[in-house]
Amino acid sequence: MQQPLERETSVDKRAWMPSTFDLKETWFAVAHANQVGNRPVARVIHAQRCYLWRENGRLCASALHPAEPRQRQAVISEFVDEQGAYPVAERYGYVWVWYGNPDHASPALLPHIPFLPEDGAGIPAYMRTTIRFDGCSPISVENLLDLTHADFLHGEVIGGEGEAESDQVEFSYTSETITRTRIVVAKPVSPVMRWVGGVRAKYQDFRSTLHVHLRNNLCISYPRFEPGFDIPNVQPFVPSGRYRSRVNQIFNLHAAPTPFRQVMPRMAYVVGPQDNSVVRPQTPAYLSEGARRDLHSRFDGPGVRYRILMKELQRRQQQGDFSYAADAHPAKDISDVLGLKN
Repeated sequence: MQQPLERETSVDKRAWMPSTFDLKETWFAVAHANQVGNRPVARVIHAQRCYLWRENGRLCASALHPAEPRQRQAVISEFVDEQGAYPVAERYGYVWVWYGNPDHASPALLPHIPFLPEDGAGIPAYMRTTIRFDGCSPISVENLLDLTHADFLHGEVIGGEGEAESDQVEFSYTSETITRTRIVVAKPVSPVMRWVGGVRAKYQDFRSTLHVHLRNNLCISYPRFEPGFDIPNVQPFVPSGRYRSRVNQIFNLHAAPTPFRQVMPRMAYVVGPQDNSVVRPQTPAYLSEGARRDLHSRFDGPGVRYRILMKELQRRQQQGDFSYAADAHPAKDISDVLGLKN
């Protein structure tokens, strides 16, 4: 059910600074599980380096390369144990690293992704992509919440900005998540879906749900096209630094025809640079005195609510409260939220 957008007096949207505070106590999907083997690979979370590898089949994550001398004084921090190790888990085809107090890490706090197998089995390599962005993660999340941008930037993928019979945006939220749903009736069919997906109709109905976890910028997307098929995917915007993020995207396109299921993931390398061309110049605008910032209008309900929720979560953590509220447990089943069919 859509929540009303109340008049907020305690949060100034104009004061929104999306990259000034790193949210903690959460799991980040830092790597595709099939990319982590016996040879260490490096990843970065909020400028904290992390090495991943498997040792006798066991998944390991450490602030130190395993070949380096164990100099504990060089790696002691609030994010690792005395050996320099991060809590690590493997689920849904991802390697997850805990960013926060190691004593608080729990697999029960891993987000629920209903359309991916928990053990990651059966996810082919061609349904996994990696894109890097030259901007902070919250700005990229805002970009996704405003799905209307896709009509202008990505018309060849999801269809252009032609007339539709109706176009409605709804949203709901908890203290730690926001869910945006766009419902379009009689939207022009995109060239990719027509020529690669085999949809011969001129128009199709479109329902796209995006469920966002605020702490770790995890975006769970479920677009449905009728006539056509579903394109469920996950986009975890892992912050590499203040102005960089990495997205290890996974699609589940097993219900789509063979040519489309192989081509659609590759479109991430078209869509990603298009989004980055918009995201890249935004972060400096927030940091430069007198620069024109990307402000929201009163009509942009999901984006404004996202800013309000993020500022409230930041305020809580700055005051030392890192707990999860009862309304926002990450592992909650979100099948109904996404509109999955039985």
